Amino acid sequence: MIRRMSFPQRKGISSRQAHADLPGEGRYEREVSREGFFGPATHIHHKHAPTGWTRWEGDLKPRAYNLLALPIAPTSPWQAPLMLSNAHCKIRIWRCEQSMSSLVRNADGDDLLFIHKGCGELFCDYGHLHVKEGDYLLIPRSCLWRFEIIEPMTVLMIEATNEYYGLPDKGLVGQHAIFDPAILDSPEINETFIQQQDENPWQVEVKRSGGCSIIEYPYNPLDAVGWHGEVSVVRLNWRDIRPLMSHRYHLPPSAHTTFLTRRFVVCTFVPRPMESDPGALKVPFYHSNDDFDEIIFYHAGTFFSRDHIEPGMLTFHPCGFTHGPHPKAYKTGLKAAKKETDEVAVMIDTRDGMNIADGMPSVEWQGYVNSWQET
Repeated sequence: MIRRMSFPQRKGISSRQAHADLPGEGRYEREVSREGFFGPATHIHHKHAPTGWTRWEGDLKPRAYNLLALPIAPTSPWQAPLMLSNAHCKIRIWRCEQSMSSLVRNADGDDLLFIHKGCGELFCDYGHLHVKEGDYLLIPRSCLWRFEIIEPMTVLMIEATNEYYGLPDKGLVGQHAIFDPAILDSPEINETFIQQQDENPWQVEVKRSGGCSIIEYPYNPLDAVGWHGEVSVVRLNWRDIRPLMSHRYHLPPSAHTTFLTRRFVVCTFVPRPMESDPGALKVPFYHSNDDFDEIIFYHAGTFFSRDHIEPGMLTFHPCGFTHGPHPKAYKTGLKAAKKETDEVAVMIDTRDGMNIADGMPSVEWQGYVNSWQET
């Protein structure tokens, strides 16, 4: 096992505390971190904003996409457009406007579904569960499931390919912080579930290694009468998340980790009070997060570190360059004009580089790379 070199040092003009009391007017802090925001870090103080580029060439650049402009997929989630992917994570957006006529099963890994719009009924191996806007649904690998649509649904799908999801270690704040695990809901074997059981022919679409196979049954295979154990579908709504806060220190995104695998983490940004200490940063700090790619899906509200970003959009910041707040947002933060945030967003940080799917350039905001330039 390799032990990282780690020995804190201090050179030149620097602050005594990260993200607070920056040394002098017109200084910009940049965090250089390893292991996402979980490992050792250095904070460098610059004369100019680290995002002050004026020209960019090549494919490595920040990108933004309007996902709602992508084509509507059929009722099968496996035909939903693939947006970003690597060997351990696949991200899709699925717009499901009709109830599913067949069952599906993902033999490639766990699925984490985030309901951006709409509502419906989930039927799965474990029973019945009502789902609505703002819900996370964690569906274990090879679980049978389908949706009955009440209002057309737009769903962000995050596949943990050959992986499984777990909960973060909450350390000093204890297991009940952020959200109490007791608040996680699971499906019920109720009358609604029993009534959907029939003896009619059903098909199951099984996804494996990117391809689909069809299994036919002369009856509905969602015919459970009960179950016990530790593996199940679970539901968590963002409204049940109580974010960690510090009035004197801007907490890193890792403080908002909701689910994680061995190769990526999923964080949820929800409304919270702004930092009130005069010396504390009020916006995300500039950072060179050089072990991870960063993807953010914007669900609701105004993302306080970005300009011209609307709900339903997605940004992609591959590792290899410094990123951070837009100039207008940074200046607003210095003025401490806002007392609280109203954003809701899902962030995925992946240890392995993400590949952009072929269909994404058609919905890309081509000017996003220039949006950090001062006007």
